[in-house]
Amino acid sequence: MSKNKLIARLKNDKGARAMVVTVAVMALVLTAIIVATIIANRTVEEETLPRIGTTPAAITDLPDESTVIDNTKDTEEQPVDTLPDHFILPVQGVLQKEHSADVQVFSTTMNDYRVHLGIDIGTVAGATVCAMADGTVAEIWDSVTLGHCVAVEHSGGACTVYKNLAPEDPAGIVVGAAVKAGDPIGTVGESAMTEIADEPHLHLEMTIGGVQVDPTDYLDQNAVATLHETTNYEDES
Repeated sequence: MSKNKLIARLKNDKGARAMVVTVAVMALVLTAIIVATIIANRTVEEETLPRIGTTPAAITDLPDESTVIDNTKDTEEQPVDTLPDHFILPVQGVLQKEHSADVQVFSTTMNDYRVHLGIDIGTVAGATVCAMADGTVAEIWDSVTLGHCVAVEHSGGACTVYKNLAPEDPAGIVVGAAVKAGDPIGTVGESAMTEIADEPHLHLEMTIGGVQVDPTDYLDQNAVATLHETTNYEDES
């Protein structure tokens, strides 16, 4: 069929003309949808992809491959600060007055009843007082009530406090000095005004983590037994 005859037929056939128009319209609509989709996809790509010469933030945040993250420090076991293996008697003597933090006991000097936060080890004036364990001299002071005092800090939060000492400190006993168990830190005196009526003695206190405790609870049982022997310091001079 020639082109002229086809055109003439379309002019005379309304149904054919309608079909051609419909196909043409559908082709235009389809073309418009395809073009719109292409434009939309290109816009999204331009917004999400980095421009030339720039780096996406997500990539910038990643660690360098050469960077090694070491978490072993967080998992290493830390040394535990424990109490000394044992405490020794600071002076040979007799247990003159026990520790009594809850029940008041009679004070000969003050003529009243009061708690007794340490123990009194009866001995002779001038007897050498030694550190009960390795530690550091934490404080040296004079108390109005309990006289000349020396405090020694130990591991595990322990602190031993020696009171009613003579005012003269041995050479080298200063705040911050390191001492070993058995090192002399003072001598028994008569400086405790609230216990002056008692026989010469060392007033010994002890704390663990800042809490008052009975020093005899931390002494070897053999050492505690000697505190009940009445003649164990007769030869002291």
